[in-house]
Amino acid sequence: MHPRELANSICDTLQQNGYQAYLVGGCVRDLLLGREPADYDVATDAVPEQVLRMFPESLKVGAEFGVVLVTQNGHKVEVATFRRDVGYSDGRHPDEVVFTTTIQQDVSRRDFTINGLAMRHDNGEVLDYVGGRDDLQAHLIRAIGNPELRFTEDKLRMLRAVRFAARFGYTIEPNTLAAIQKHAREIHAVSAERIHEELSKLLTEGAARRGFELLDESGLLPQLLPEVSDLKGVPQPPEFHPEGDVWIHTRLMLEKLPRDAPRTLAWGVLLHDVGKPPTFRPASVTGDRIRFDDHVDVGVHITEEIAKRLKFSNYDAEQIEALVANHMKFKDVAQMRQSTLKRFVRQPRFDEHLELHRLDCLASHGNLDAYYMVQDFLSHTPPAQVRPTRLLTGDDLNEMGYAPGPDYKTILGALEDAQLEGFLSTKPEAEAFVRTNYPPRKVGR
Repeated sequence: MHPRELANSICDTLQQNGYQAYLVGGCVRDLLLGREPADYDVATDAVPEQVLRMFPESLKVGAEFGVVLVTQNGHKVEVATFRRDVGYSDGRHPDEVVFTTTIQQDVSRRDFTINGLAMRHDNGEVLDYVGGRDDLQAHLIRAIGNPELRFTEDKLRMLRAVRFAARFGYTIEPNTLAAIQKHAREIHAVSAERIHEELSKLLTEGAARRGFELLDESGLLPQLLPEVSDLKGVPQPPEFHPEGDVWIHTRLMLEKLPRDAPRTLAWGVLLHDVGKPPTFRPASVTGDRIRFDDHVDVGVHITEEIAKRLKFSNYDAEQIEALVANHMKFKDVAQMRQSTLKRFVRQPRFDEHLELHRLDCLASHGNLDAYYMVQDFLSHTPPAQVRPTRLLTGDDLNEMGYAPGPDYKTILGALEDAQLEGFLSTKPEAEAFVRTNYPPRKVGR
């Protein structure tokens, strides 16, 4: 069963039991735009207890807000009771929900006009009480009613306005944009987890550059990511960066991010040069050219702070920090020893490192020699040579008469280097290598 079929059957059941039922929100917007909705929502005048009785397999997911989740064959549809919201003390959730009896009252409490449309499931008739169809045609993101009131109720709506405008290529209606600019400082009322989620979507929905330009224009960027806002106006050496300052360079990279790019890659692109503003030194100081000494180490530290602030998972944070830490190493791949290069390319999710480097080059000098060299190396080097099975272990060293201790790490590291360089391939060769280079009497001295 298609999700639309499930939504239609829910509407049929509600109507057969004497209740109103409409498709609402983003699914109606997407249907009118000719897009396949990611999910379907139904609004009804039936209260949650009545919905639960009609759909025994359903679950309460937000009963206090009148929301019930109906599932069938792996598909799910949210069914919400018509309501109006009373008070938003925390700037995020209504203090009280009052169930109502008309769809007009229900859509009037929603965020933006293009999300405030309702549709009859059977004949496609659209109910538009907020001017949503006109704004779809005009490509406008407009708050329903008073924009200041909408954003005071739920501060996250400011960030969602930016995301929708970027995602659809729309303009934020002037009064709506002015209200965001006025209330941008209040975005901190929203939880770090929700901000993280919205920013990640902004980076991966196929319009990351436009999204971050709108974040800047709206005044939200310096509130949410002041470290990224600081990239603006920081010049770079023109021989390596003919495109301009760090902000221009970063936006060019964001523009090249495809829709549904890995989130860690997208964040790595955004933050890869975040260490440049605090390490900038002009040519008048260095004596030759603009320099950013230690910008990688500083950038990793800043990235760690951002990851903590926005509550990234450890898994994602480690990868994003690794992307920042390693993005400058590609310039040295032609001079790397085989052992160093093999260790470099066997990093977790190395494809993201390689893609970040490609985007970095395309958004600056355009030289992809290192990119193609690494690609060629990966395509012609068997995985067993990049990550070979160890020839000796600590137990083997113990059997050879070496006392356990910190020297094991030194010996095994040197042994792996020799193996990666292709000097060794068998256990007897490894044992001979160890005895020759690390006689037991010298170990530990």
